Amino acid sequence: HKLMIDKQNKVRIKLVKSRFGRLKKHAASLSGLGLRKINQELVIDATPENMGMVNQVRYLLEVEEVK
Repeated sequence: HKLMIDKQNKVRIKLVKSRFGRLKKHAASLSGLGLRKINQELVIDATPENMGMVNQVRYLLEVEEVK
């Protein structure tokens, strides 16, 4: 299998709600994505692993596709 890294979609995520008081799994997903502070923005690859974590904590995030 050949990976198509250069043509991979990217997603911009922004943490808009606090991670405190949430389920441990959800806090772990935020850590896995690299989000620490409120209003922190990141651009990540839209891999199935990352999108699964984003989907799990989507109620804490703003998500937009980057072209």
